[in-house]
Amino acid sequence: MPGKTVPDLQEVLQTGEPVMAHIVKTEPGESAVAKVLEARIYGTPVEALCGYVWVPSRDPKQLPVCQKCKEVYEIYRAFNDGLHDQPGE
Repeated sequence: MPGKTVPDLQEVLQTGEPVMAHIVKTEPGESAVAKVLEARIYGTPVEALCGYVWVPSRDPKQLPVCQKCKEVYEIYRAFNDGLHDQPGE
């Protein structure tokens, strides 16, 4: 009987530091800076616009910005006049 190939379908959890900076998902009127600071202090996870979930632990300014987050932010900005040109503003 020939060997049967079984694909590995287990989900792999991402661990460690992200390789790019993500834009944090916030509620209307909520400060992304404050949300990230609180998450860093308490070790709670945050969710990015692209869906990536992580616990912030370092300054993301050293990393390139996630392209998916940028695209989602641009769509939000196109439909909401109150958004800034840059997410950190």
